Amino acid sequence: MVQTIRIEAEARGRSGKGAARATRREGFVPAVIYGAKQEATLCALDPRDIMKELHKGSWQSHLYEVAVKDGPTERTIMRDVQFHPVTDRPIHVDFQRVAAGTRIRVKIAVHFLNEDTSPGIKAGGVLNAVRREVEVLADPDNVPEFFEVDLAAAGIADSLRWSAIKDNFGTKAVINRDFVIATIAAPTVVEEVVAAPVAAAPAKGKGKAPAKAPAAAAAPAKKK
Repeated sequence: MVQTIRIEAEARGRSGKGAARATRREGFVPAVIYGAKQEATLCALDPRDIMKELHKGSWQSHLYEVAVKDGPTERTIMRDVQFHPVTDRPIHVDFQRVAAGTRIRVKIAVHFLNEDTSPGIKAGGVLNAVRREVEVLADPDNVPEFFEVDLAAAGIADSLRWSAIKDNFGTKAVINRDFVIATIAAPTVVEEVVAAPVAAAPAKGKGKAPAKAPAAAAAPAKKK
């Protein structure tokens, strides 16, 4: 199951763009915790903590305990991160509270098993991953780290659907149908184009009309 990660935070008293800019000048990332029919909690985070989580990947499926100094410890999911358009550094983070007894909407990564033994791939087919992650509704205490799809029996032109997930851990897909996760595409055949033969140019001097023979020399006039 997915782990719960603790993040330390400083309380932030004021909201608004001016207050957020002041927080960034102090070297912190402004953040807000909302949801569960409670007032929003404003806080400030160490940017190194945020970057560490972003580099891990799958941060949208992790649970975070945000411990606000001299304030509450909130159980949340990281819902959105805004980035600077030039530096790509995080400039704001939105956390959503996890309310007891409710499901949360999260994205779960998909891992593919036995690609090397798949009959379709061994025959030259190509794995076409339609979805590298699936959005589901999950119990906060039973959020999977990832889903697994077994390709051991997949042949060319086969489709692997939501029903092919080995264990969905009691989650419910947001899309209400048995949607496609991956296919085994047939190998691409490249046809060789054979150029038409080019007619050889006539050899130099061949094909020309024969030169005319020089005219006979005029006979000398007879002397009288």
